[in-house]
Formats: sequence, C-alpha cells, structure tokens
Amino acid sequence: MGESTRTSEYPAHWEADVVLRDGSTAHLRPIRPDDAEELARMHRQQSQTSIYLRFFTYKSSLSSKELQRFTQVDHRDRVALIVLRGGEIIGVGRYDRLDDPLEAEVAFNIADSQQGRGLGSILMEHLAVAARENGIRRFSAEVLPENRKMLSVFQESGFEISRRFDDGVVAVEFSIDSTAKVRAVMESREHRAEAKSVSELLAPESVAVIGASREWGSVGYALLENLIEGGFTGPVYGINRDALELAGMISRASLDEVPGEVELAVVAVPVDEIPQVIQDCARKGVKGMLVVTTGFADAGPEGLARQRELVREARANGMRVIGPASAGLVNTDPAVSLNASVAPFLPLRGSVGLFSQSAAVGATLFAAAHRRGIGVSSMVSAGNRADVSGNDAMQYFEDDDSTTAVGVYLESFGNPRKFSRIARRLSRTKPVVVARSDVMGRRLPPGHETRTTQAPAGAVDSMLEQTGVIQVDNHDALMDLIQAVSCQPLPRGRRVGVVGNSPALNRVVADAAERHGLTVVQTVEVEGMDAEHTTSDAEAALDRAVRSAVAQSDESSVDALLVVTQAGMQQNPGDAVELARCVEQAARDSQIPVLASFTGVLDPTFQSATVVGAGPAEQPGGLQRGLPVFSSPEQAARVLSQLVDYVTWRSAEAGVPAEPTGIDRRRAEDLIQGWAGRADGAELVRLSAQETEELLACYGISVLPSARFTSADEAVAAADRLGWPVAVKAVDSYVRHRLDLGGVRLNIVDADSLRRNVEQMRPVLEPYGNPDLEVQSMAPSGQGCTITALEDPLLGPVVSFGIAGDAVDLLDDWVHRVPPLNDQDIQRMVRAPRAAAKLFGHGGLPEVDTAALEDLLARTAALKDDHPQVARIRFNPVLASAQGVTVLSAEIDVANAAQRTDSARRAMRD
Repeated sequence: MGESTRTSEYPAHWEADVVLRDGSTAHLRPIRPDDAEELARMHRQQSQTSIYLRFFTYKSSLSSKELQRFTQVDHRDRVALIVLRGGEIIGVGRYDRLDDPLEAEVAFNIADSQQGRGLGSILMEHLAVAARENGIRRFSAEVLPENRKMLSVFQESGFEISRRFDDGVVAVEFSIDSTAKVRAVMESREHRAEAKSVSELLAPESVAVIGASREWGSVGYALLENLIEGGFTGPVYGINRDALELAGMISRASLDEVPGEVELAVVAVPVDEIPQVIQDCARKGVKGMLVVTTGFADAGPEGLARQRELVREARANGMRVIGPASAGLVNTDPAVSLNASVAPFLPLRGSVGLFSQSAAVGATLFAAAHRRGIGVSSMVSAGNRADVSGNDAMQYFEDDDSTTAVGVYLESFGNPRKFSRIARRLSRTKPVVVARSDVMGRRLPPGHETRTTQAPAGAVDSMLEQTGVIQVDNHDALMDLIQAVSCQPLPRGRRVGVVGNSPALNRVVADAAERHGLTVVQTVEVEGMDAEHTTSDAEAALDRAVRSAVAQSDESSVDALLVVTQAGMQQNPGDAVELARCVEQAARDSQIPVLASFTGVLDPTFQSATVVGAGPAEQPGGLQRGLPVFSSPEQAARVLSQLVDYVTWRSAEAGVPAEPTGIDRRRAEDLIQGWAGRADGAELVRLSAQETEELLACYGISVLPSARFTSADEAVAAADRLGWPVAVKAVDSYVRHRLDLGGVRLNIVDADSLRRNVEQMRPVLEPYGNPDLEVQSMAPSGQGCTITALEDPLLGPVVSFGIAGDAVDLLDDWVHRVPPLNDQDIQRMVRAPRAAAKLFGHGGLPEVDTAALEDLLARTAALKDDHPQVARIRFNPVLASAQGVTVLSAEIDVANAAQRTDSARRAMRD
C-alpha cells in the first residue's frame, strides 16, 4: 500500500500511564516527529541480535529517511506507539494498514535493557484498541523463527493466533476483536502487575524519610521515629540538608548521599519542594513515593494542578505514588515490620487488610483497630488517591497469603467498572467489607477529582451487591464486621444457637436473630449466674454451657453461636472482663463462629466492642486469637446475618460470561460510527425506527413492526400489511401505553373498528398535543416489562430491568447491573424486582418464558457494553408471555464516543 496522504489529529486519548510486569510504571503515547533523535538513540543502544530480529538485517543506525518514516505517521493507516521512562524510549509498537483495509501489519521493538517487563504485551493491547478505532479487524506479522520472545508475545496475547512457516519466516495472523478470552488475559496481566507494584511499596528493602526532622511533634520526626521503633528490618535513612544527626544516626543532605538503593521514599517536605524530590527519587531509582505532604488537590485548583504534575512526573520515571496527604503504610509481617505512618506503633499482627482514602479516615480506622484489638496484615492510606487506589490495594490483597479479609472505606469512586470486576473476583475467596457514604459517586468529595454519576438511584448499591462485597454505612459498622472475621471462622449457614443466663434476654436475642433472617435452633439457659452465686460460680457455669454448646454444634446442626449474658446489679470491677475471658477460653477451639454481647455492665473500664483475649495470628493467613464482643445483641445478630448472606453469595454458582450467539459487532460498530457523526458535541441523536431496527438486528433483537398514519385509510392499509388484529397507539412516549389516558386501543379486528377507534382517539388525545398515531400488530398477551440501558459518566454501561407500570413509575422497583454480565447475574436480575412475582405464576397466571427474557437482557447488555457511543436504550414495554418475549417499542440515542473508566486496554487512572 502506498504512503497515506492523510494526517489525522494527534490522538491524545491514546496516551496512558501503564504498570509494567515488575510493578514499575511508564508512559505510553503516540509517536511524534520530535521523537526522531530519541528513537535513533534507542536504536544505537540495541544489540546486533535485537536489530537483526527486528529488521531481518543489521544496521548500525537509522537513516534520516527511515527516522522520518517511523516518526511521521497519520494515526490512521500508520500508527506508532512508544513507551517512555524518564524521557527515554524503551519500547515501540507500530502497525501499517495493508491493501486489505481491514488488515494491518504489526511490529515491535523493545529496548534490550527493558525486555521481560511485559512491554510487548502492553503495546499489543493499545495498538489493537487504536486499530479497532480506525476500522482495522486483523493483525499480521512476519517473525524470524529464532525470535521466541516476540512469538511468545503473540501466543500469550489472548487472541486466536494462526501461524505458518513461509519462506524462512513465521507468518502470524489473528483477529483483534476484544473477546472474553482476550479481556481475561489482559485482566490477568494487569492484576499481576498492579499487585506487584503495591507489594513493592509494602515490603521495601530500604526506606528513606525525606524531610525527617529533629523537632519532636513534627510529622518528619514521627515518621522516622515510627519506622525505627516499629522494627523495620531494612536500612532506614533520614534525609535533611540542615541536620547532622537524626534519631541517633547520621543524617544525609540528599538521596545522592545514601549508599546503595532506596526502594521507598517517605516524603514530608513542604509542597514547593516536591518537584525537586521527584527528580532526586528518579535519579536514585526509587520504586515508590509515600507523600504525606498536603497542599495538593485538597488546596483547590492550583493544588490539583500540582498533584497532576506530581503523578505525571513520578509515573514517567517508573514510580508509584501513595498520597498526597496520606496517613501512611503499615505491614505487620515480622519479616518486614513496616510502620511508615504517623501512628506511634504497629497494630497487632493479624489477617485483615485495610484500605482508606483520606488521612483522617485512615487514622480513624487505625485507632478503631487498636482500640478493639483487631489484628491487621497491612494498611494503606491513599490520601488524595492521586495514583495508588483501592483497586490497586485489592489487587494486592487478593494475592497476599497473609490477608484473609479486607476492609475498604471509600469516599469516592475512581474507576468503578474496574472496582466491580476486581471486587467480584476478590470476594470469591475473601470477605470484603466496604463502607461508603450515601452520596458517594453523586458529589465531589473534598480533595478528589471524580466524575459524578447520572445513573438511576440505587445503581451504585446494585453494582456493589453484584460484586458480593458486604456493604455498610460507616466505619463503626465496618469495624464490627472486621472484628468478627478477624478471629472467627465464617458461619456455615443460618442456624444459630443462643447461650444466655436470662430467659427474657434469650427471647430478645432470638427475636433479633430471626428479624435478621437467622433461624434459632437451640437455646441454652445458663444457671448459676444470679446474685446468689459468686463470680467464680458464674464463670464455671458459663464455661460449661459454652463448651457444651460448642461440642454439640455438629450434632444439633448449629452454624453459629450467640452468647449473651445479663449482668446483675451487684457488680465488682473486672467481673465482666473475667466472664468475657471465660467465654473466649471455652470457645477457642470452636469450628463455628462464636459472637458475644454482655448487657447491663456498669464497669466503666469494660469495652463493649472489642476482641477479648486478642492475640496475634500464630501463622501467616491464620485467624488471630480472641472473642468478638459487641455492644448489643442486635449488633451481634446483624453482623452474623451479614456474614451469612455473604457466605450464601459465595457458595452460589459464579456463573459464566453471557455471550449471546448470532451477534454482528462489526456491522453494529460501523453503523454507530456513522450515526454518531451527526452528533454535535455532547448532544444525543435519536435513531429513526428503521435505524433502530437495523442496529438491533445486529444483536438478534427484533421490534414488533408498526406503521404511522395520518388518515384512517392509511391505518387500514397498514393493518392489512401487518396482519389483524392490531393496536392503535399514540407515538408520544408518555401516553402511548396509557389506557387510562386513551393513548392505546387494543384488539382491533377489522377495518370498520379501526376507523371508529381512530376517530374516537383524536379528540381524547387533543389535550396532550394531538400526538401522531401508529398501528401495530397485536402481540401475545403477557406481562409488561421495561428494559433500559445507558452510558453513565461514572459507572460506564448500566442495564436496568423492572416490571412495567406503577412498580417502576411510582415505586422505583428497578434492578440495575453493570456489564459485562454472566448468566447468574441475568437470572438474578429477572427475579430481583419486588414485582417480579408476576412473571412466575402470581395470581394463577401462567409463568412467562423467562429464558427468552433472560436472552433479551443478555443481548441488550452486550450491545450496551460493546458500544459507549450508544448513550441510551429503552424498551418499553416488553411483553413477556409463556410463548416468548416481544419488544413493542424501542428508542435508541447515540452520541460521540465516550471514554470509559475501564476500557479494553491497560491504563492507569488519571
């Protein structure tokens, strides 16, 4: 193919920061003409072997003509992407469109010093996205047989590769469609890279505190002191250009004076010194920066600009950033003992991983964990969450053998689609408790730059429910659940035994348990705990009762125990503590969870929410020792109920991706690109009935035919074509389905009846603006449903389902899900609305064809997930009957392409 004369505008949206296989970062962008000198430098530093494998011959340098060709591209037929680290090109990937406009030839060149870091795979993913955007469907390449690394990149890409040996080279060809397999491979590589990057931060071999201070009470003093006193196992360096000695050791004026490597830099300098610190860290090869300094996004627009520059420079030089305004990092692993935080000591070692955003919330969680005696594996305070986020932390927690449960406090969403898929995967193996505010995602939290949602109310709740996380409203509720899972096994089911010393209180506890969906199958009344008995008598009685209940739990089919005692008015200081320790000892070897609450305690020193007998985990990933005690029986029952719901979710089938057959994505993409071109800026374009039918046909969805008319004779002619009986409807979306407003007439069987109905409807509809009318074939009678799908600025695609009528119009009885969906998502979606009973034989009516309804939902979700340009889909009504489903009305709006928060390429959040 000859040289293209077209030059497209520079595609800035292709730029991205990426995480490499080793956890470091780099910047990816389209090549520019001014990259010629740097590209020539990279070529000169390549080995003869690398040059030969790339060009099939050796050339010591690139000519001016070659440099011009390689760096001057049109971003359509010829595309080149480069990966930079510290301003140097470390990888190049390119494609050239062939004579077949649907195919392009690809080639890659990775710097010798950077091979093995996954650059080829990252470039492949981003090139494929750019190519699909430009209408290319297939890649091909010629590779020398000895170039095993490049052949592995193709083979491990997830694409379906075909290879053949031809004239001394291996010819590779493959479709670049984003299939489920391709996405799974990409997400797996992304997971490993991001988990590795956080692991490097939490387990550094050496730490430098930049801004360390000799002034007691300052942040710089506390950070250095806490690292040393926490017993960090690697070398710690204090950096202060004005001090000779810090914490009893020699101070360094700069990082350059530090012998050896520094992996983690803890930064506590004034905000105006941060740019120089970044350069110093880059020069030293630092892997990550923990920035506790404030004055960034929390300080208005100027601070936000400083924060963006901080992240851009750090990532461009291979570093991750925790913060700014972070409360720090904690890792209780004895092999690390990292307390890079403002907390004065390490928490108790345990198996709970904690993540928070702002420093204030991080400090609150730390204090709550310490006060309650909760053991922690690691803690991450992201501060302004400029770089490392909750998604990154969850990637790490999933792989961390020392973490068996996760607590996350979210003040805002950065990439909710990514959160959804990571949390769903993580929740399958470890309970994840998420605390969030009611307005999260709808309002900008201070210090955060986040797009707000336009999705229906309840969409965020539905998305979280879909992931299997345990949702709570505040940090106290979060710590209640974390307190239980830190030291107790998960319940096996809903059957509960109650152990208590008061019949009245036992009944109250049983009522609370049943109110939360639990089933009380055993009640044990403890005798010998009244005023006539001594404290030692009470302890002995309680010990016998708990041990007996634990020992009989298998025989009595008890899945969990609630121990609740009522203290008498005659109390000695310490009595309640001794009783709690007694229960802890008696329940220590229990195979089922034991939760306790002690009511009526007057001792002011007794902690009503704590882990009694708290001790460190005896082995990595093991539960810590202790008994979770709650301030009320109601709280204990609520926590147990939430854990039971989680276990039920986890034990259900995970599902397989819903991939309807007979879909023509390429045809749909071509159609949508043409129609979206009619949109001006952010405006929406409503598709015509013919265009709607054409697009839906690509996804195997049909709409019952209809025809507009202006006269009764036209209506009769249309009915003759469509087939009798017919319905007459107003075209206006508000009144078209309203029998009560006269907007629809049904079961019209002949021409005379049709003419009479048309004549009668026009004056009835006059108050509503004389809407146009249409005639439509009658569908089989059934239950009306509503399906909508939209592209949300925050969540991406959102699909909603409800039972048509008052259920959705007045009661907001919807269920929402974020694609991609699996078969279990869709089955639950059909059954989730409160009015869904109408689909399953309610009132003696026949059950509808739920399989057909689920298939329609799957196709709708696939259409919305595949095409961000489709801004809105509305099917109302969909008639579901025993014979199938019929879409009676469809509306589709398209717009210019949206850039999703979680697209088909690996990229770090801005």
